[in-house]
Amino acid sequence: MSAVFEDDPPLRHVRQPLPHDSATKHVQGAALYIDDMPEPEGTLHIAIGGAPAARGRIAGVDLAAVRAYPGVVAVLTAADVPGRNDISPSRGDEPAFADTEVLFHGQPVFAVVARSRDAARRAARLGAVTVDAERPSVTVEDALERGETVLPDYVFRRGDAAAALKDAPHRLDGTFRIGGQEHFYLEGQVAFALPGEDGSVHVHSSTQHPTEVQHVCARVLGLPDALVTAEVRRMGGGFGGKESQATQWAAIAALAAVRTGRPCKLRLDRDDDMALTGKRHDFRVDWAVGFDSEGRIAAAAMEFLARCGCSADLSQGVVDRTMFHSDSSYFLPVLAIGSKRLKTNTVSNTAFRGFGGPQGMLAMERIIDAVAWRLGLDPLDVRLANHYGEGRDVTPYGMTVEDHDVGRRLLGQLEVSSDYRARREALRAFNAKSPILKKGIALTPVKFGISFTLTHLNQAGALVHVYADGSVQLNHGGTEMGQGLNQKVAQIVAEEFGIGMERVRITATTTDKVPNTAPTAASSGSDLNGRAAQIAAREIRDRLAELAGRLLGAPAAEVTFRDDRVFAGNESMAFGELTRRAYVERVHMSAAGHYRTPKVVWDRDNVSGRPFYYFAYGACCAEVIIDTLTGENRVTRVDILHDVGRSLNPAIDIGQIEGGFVQGMGWLTTEELVYDAQGRLRTHAPSTYKIPVASDVPADMRVSLFDGANREETVYRSKAVGEPPVMLANAVFCALADALHSLAPGRPVPLDAPATPEAILRAAMALQQDG
Repeated sequence: MSAVFEDDPPLRHVRQPLPHDSATKHVQGAALYIDDMPEPEGTLHIAIGGAPAARGRIAGVDLAAVRAYPGVVAVLTAADVPGRNDISPSRGDEPAFADTEVLFHGQPVFAVVARSRDAARRAARLGAVTVDAERPSVTVEDALERGETVLPDYVFRRGDAAAALKDAPHRLDGTFRIGGQEHFYLEGQVAFALPGEDGSVHVHSSTQHPTEVQHVCARVLGLPDALVTAEVRRMGGGFGGKESQATQWAAIAALAAVRTGRPCKLRLDRDDDMALTGKRHDFRVDWAVGFDSEGRIAAAAMEFLARCGCSADLSQGVVDRTMFHSDSSYFLPVLAIGSKRLKTNTVSNTAFRGFGGPQGMLAMERIIDAVAWRLGLDPLDVRLANHYGEGRDVTPYGMTVEDHDVGRRLLGQLEVSSDYRARREALRAFNAKSPILKKGIALTPVKFGISFTLTHLNQAGALVHVYADGSVQLNHGGTEMGQGLNQKVAQIVAEEFGIGMERVRITATTTDKVPNTAPTAASSGSDLNGRAAQIAAREIRDRLAELAGRLLGAPAAEVTFRDDRVFAGNESMAFGELTRRAYVERVHMSAAGHYRTPKVVWDRDNVSGRPFYYFAYGACCAEVIIDTLTGENRVTRVDILHDVGRSLNPAIDIGQIEGGFVQGMGWLTTEELVYDAQGRLRTHAPSTYKIPVASDVPADMRVSLFDGANREETVYRSKAVGEPPVMLANAVFCALADALHSLAPGRPVPLDAPATPEAILRAAMALQQDG
């Protein structure tokens, strides 16, 4: 499984399929998460009391019964916030506690601090919050009717789309709805705050963004950032749901700790977690496309109507990325791609693996399928006809796709290795003879831009210490949520020093070691933090090489580090021996590395620049079977070819590809969020919200890594792998639509996402009745 290339130098750790650093502890149940940490004597527990309506003015709050409940130590409201009652990332539009206005059902109004979690939860139910309720906005249509948005509209344009659509030989238009998704991380939202000296506080938070937790806690407490330390050793999953959404719970825990002078923990129950935290954005997409008789697109118009929830949160970046990826892998000569960020009285939607990109790509894949159906062509042929290529290589936002050949070659390789054409013919024959069970197949590409589109976030820091005995301690600004980031960065550091992995100690991410960090998001964790750690390690190694050169009688440039030894000419010494000498010789063996992504610049106002350092590519061929009488369906085979550049760790990367695909498959097939007319989430537990289980994973699942290096100078020429695999699952949705299309060839398939059994059954009935 190791990724070896002919022109590679010999590498001991990098590109090897080494196990996750916590794999054994995970299996044993020995990996410590925040709720596993020993609780100091006197630790208090927090529960949230929320609003009983989704929209309206708060008429009264009676907390007398809450305060009188046995075991209650304190009750916190907006009046107890010494700083700013604001937990939003930037816009100042979401309070820690609702004070005068209610924005969504269950919005926190007060927090109960008690001697036990049970007492806090029971007491919270006794709060009497009275709201002068109004009819809430729940759907896209509700928000459009009221004209309420959380951010201004935004658009990409090239040419005159209306004129090009009118002049095109063929035209189609339609509406496509794309559902949201619950993160369903195994470890829920949790924070554990410990008060310190001089009003300081140390917050253990299950967060992807320790610096944001530090900022928001300091803001709420009215403290400078330096008095707040945020720390996370590991998360039990994040998927974007702990990028901005962890801050509220950390801030409330910190406030309770400062107010009571005692350690305070806040851990949300699963139902509360699902009801009180944001989801993947859901959309209504209104689209039109003009094309020729070969399916080549002449013009496209798309409007993404995003249901953002009650505040802006991260919706600017999320919906922008939807627009960035609305081309999928296809050149659009003339276009108008717009968006509305609609305000609804539901919890604010937020980051989710792919950060808006999956929705944009899925919408375009639906358009490609519609074109193919109208013309009677194989959808793959329409995809190939529109794929980026020479002279057709500029994205809707003006960036040139310099390596479009990679995506096309990858797509071609998978077409052959998956035996797509023969299987397509076999499916036609099966469907012709099978009146009830229908099979479908689809092969779809992935082109995903890597970098934060908020340019200043494209930076990272790392701190490396080498001790006198030759052991190494590593700290960086990225966070470990199960994706193997710490393992990859440790492999890089061990490789740079030429030492065994057992010598490298990974430590918790904390703002008092590496400050001013970016979130671990945008698939950039290894790119940023791996490079920062490499820079720090090389700085120390250069100092050691200078000393080794003096000791071994050779120029520093000729000194090499490998196999736990240091070589110069015909002489060598043990790495540990060199580090002991370095200490005696007063050589500094610590370094803080900093990395900033080159080339990336984006002028949002003028829609110009280069928002992405590079693109990660992939492709998936999915085959499905559906029962047209029940809507039941199964994915029978999946072939995946994915581009990770020169993999830092192929075992971890393949795991990320498999996991991302299955998560994307869940989003598009089983995971349905349902809100009632009062704005209450009705699918707030695994009893009603269905994530994929082991039996949903295709029995025949073939995953391969594409043989290629990153053209940009990333760490060891690797590529990001966290988010792009989610979009491989587009092939599953397209295959389900393909199976339904066999019921009424030539006609559009009335299927929205997610394609639940109920949705498939409705579509099958509609196609058969109208036929």
